[in-house]
Amino acid sequence: MKKQFVKVSNVRHFLDAMVSLKTRQEGIPGMALVYGEPGYGKTATALWYVAQDDGAIFIRTKKLMSGRWLLEELVAELGEAPAWRTSDLFRQAQDALLEKPRIVFIDEVDYLTYDARVIETLRDLHDITGAPFVYIGMSQADKKLARYKHLYDRFSQIVKFQPLSLDDVRLTAETICEAKLEDSALKWVWDKSGGKFRRVVVCLYLCERMAKTNKGKVVTARDLEGTK
Repeated sequence: MKKQFVKVSNVRHFLDAMVSLKTRQEGIPGMALVYGEPGYGKTATALWYVAQDDGAIFIRTKKLMSGRWLLEELVAELGEAPAWRTSDLFRQAQDALLEKPRIVFIDEVDYLTYDARVIETLRDLHDITGAPFVYIGMSQADKKLARYKHLYDRFSQIVKFQPLSLDDVRLTAETICEAKLEDSALKWVWDKSGGKFRRVVVCLYLCERMAKTNKGKVVTARDLEGTK
């Protein structure tokens, strides 16, 4: 399997949203929501983007995370030594983002949706600094965050990751799979994966194994029948 990033349709929509955040006019909010079912590539896409974008910050929240804990991680990612008091932590994050505005990704935001203080603290940082904040969540994240009207109104970009299309599967196979697949095999991968990117990769790995068994022949759906 080739180690290449595939710009499927979900990724392209994501990139369009990031461009809009970075080039927005004054007065347009700089917050975005990226959400969808597990396995569609939300986190992988954000991590890939962070690796390409100088200074972008990625924070993965945890179930037990408090506002103070979140600020400590944010300040550390911004290159500062976290202070002891919460007020000082907020000021550190604020000053660092004012000095060098950058995109901040908050992954697994669902964990934070039950704590208004944490949610509003992130909104405050955005409002004061103008730095773009991107929340990444599960399929119900939009409904959970809609309870915070002042926050939700600031989402100028909302991207819902959808199941991959057959064309997405074809592009993925052409980009990373080291086996040739007949159209019937591509359809098998699409059906078997349920449109989830990580499952597509697993299915393509099976196709590569089948191609080796068949000494490089083009893989068909019939070859794959009965595999797990």
